[in-house]
Amino acid sequence: MGEKMKNNSIKKEISAYDNAMKQLKIAADKLKLSEGIYEYLSHCARIYIVSLPVVMDDGEIDVFTGYRVQHNDVLGPCKGGIRYATTVNLDEVKALAFWMSIKTAVVGLPYGGAKGGVTVDPRKLSKKELERLTRRYTSAIIRMIGPHKDIPAPDMNTNKQIMAWFMDTYSMDVGETTLGVVTGKPVELGGSLGREEATGRGLLYVIEKMHEKKGFKLDENCTVAVQGFGNVGSTVAILLYEEHNCKIIAISDIKGGIYNPDGIDPIKLKEHEQKTGSVVNFPGTKSITNKELLQMECDLLIPAAKENQITEEIAKGIKAKMIVEGANGPTLTEADKILDKKGINVIPDILANAGGVTVSYFEWVQGLENYFWDLERVRSELKRILLIAFDRVYDLAEKEKVNMRTAAYMVAVSRLAKAIELRGIFP
Repeated sequence: MGEKMKNNSIKKEISAYDNAMKQLKIAADKLKLSEGIYEYLSHCARIYIVSLPVVMDDGEIDVFTGYRVQHNDVLGPCKGGIRYATTVNLDEVKALAFWMSIKTAVVGLPYGGAKGGVTVDPRKLSKKELERLTRRYTSAIIRMIGPHKDIPAPDMNTNKQIMAWFMDTYSMDVGETTLGVVTGKPVELGGSLGREEATGRGLLYVIEKMHEKKGFKLDENCTVAVQGFGNVGSTVAILLYEEHNCKIIAISDIKGGIYNPDGIDPIKLKEHEQKTGSVVNFPGTKSITNKELLQMECDLLIPAAKENQITEEIAKGIKAKMIVEGANGPTLTEADKILDKKGINVIPDILANAGGVTVSYFEWVQGLENYFWDLERVRSELKRILLIAFDRVYDLAEKEKVNMRTAAYMVAVSRLAKAIELRGIFP
């Protein structure tokens, strides 16, 4: 869900998993969680690391490293995306798997959390090389996955075509077409309508609800800065522009950022980005850095790139009135404290960007039943589930006088802890 930003202030030693554990500890302390349950949730259930030899187009063999981590399956089969990126490592995948456990619990889905990835730059592979890599990766983790065990989905640099190869490889192995083994597939192969827009549309729903709660207006006077212009960032920017006429003043991607105080048309920008491969050099805009975008004066800041973007240093200069996290884990715990002191409203990733996994759940259900929904039903059910979750988190935050992230974690951890207590520890 996003792209890596250029930011010299982000240091390599920052551990995404350590940051995730700090967030867990805050909620555990608030809930007075037992030490045993805390220890249970602070460990991943299963970790696979696999070597993936692939015959390249020139006949040579390259070996890639792949990962699949299942954090917890106490609420149901594991669920989580697969990303292809040079930055993929075990620490990152563990953190993302943990956040999926929390995210599915926040919105009440019968899932546990998982995540996977391959350390590779997919832009350097041909389509055939990408297919061979995907099929090899699928085969390597095939004992770990299944429609009732672990259901992967697209994430950063993966898409519906890769999910189609994934589904086909699994189906060939088990001897029958198995639609429910993966979500984010093409509609022609059992994918769900509304899946590609789901995370961005879910962001829109929670943004609308938060503005309603806080008495803010979403209109032509609302200024928006979006970090990351992949599927999530571009979708929410276009929806805010089309449905509320919001003024999108800054957008960035992996190659740089652009700014226009009078507003940027995200629809035309998407066309430019598809032609040139980047948002940079869009007519009528000036270049800005990632730091300038994050610290820009605006009503709404949407980090939709990658984890660890809002550091303590960045947070000190943030001027946005509201932050809605489209990416997973974009804000460090130390930065959260600064944002709290500033009175900046933050809708956390585990609630804000849960639209993707929610519609993935719909796709999984449709695939198991071989009965498919229309787009209106998908959007209606998505909105219903997200707003129920939003109200639960918001009300708890008000009651306990904590921020939305802590409240969301409290909701999720309470649900996980209750399930652990009811199931007991085997044997």
